[in-house]
Amino acid sequence: MRLLIQRVKYARVSVAGRTVAEISHGVVVLAGVGHGDGEEQAAWLAEKAANLRIFADAEGKTNLSLLDVGGAALVVSQFTLYADVRKGRRPSFTDAALPEVAEPLVARFAELLSGHGVPTQTGEFGAEMLVEIHNDGPVTMWIERCVVTGKW
Repeated sequence: MRLLIQRVKYARVSVAGRTVAEISHGVVVLAGVGHGDGEEQAAWLAEKAANLRIFADAEGKTNLSLLDVGGAALVVSQFTLYADVRKGRRPSFTDAALPEVAEPLVARFAELLSGHGVPTQTGEFGAEMLVEIHNDGPVTMWIERCVVTGKW
């Protein structure tokens, strides 16, 4: 499972002109699911995302977590995080989990993140979404917990 976490001042997801999720201060989490990913990866990543110290303290040092600053999370499923672009010019997505596996795991990740005390909203799985992100910093982190390679 892969996360791309962006610290934001504001974010919104719209589908067909309708707002489905909106947050102010916090993070946007683009979440991708690969083959073999499951509850263990989702739980580890939810705890990591909730407690990752990427917000500035009074001295301007990145010492505060999402929980410390009372921020929110907007989780958006993003199978393209598993794009393989090594050959040719068209990305291959064969490393991404099938929708019937990915959808419940992304929902579970969001549920676990919320369980850590982070107000969490989600995009709409499988929809053509317009994701509006006002990066703060910008600060962007790539976090992965992969079962296939055994790397954490």
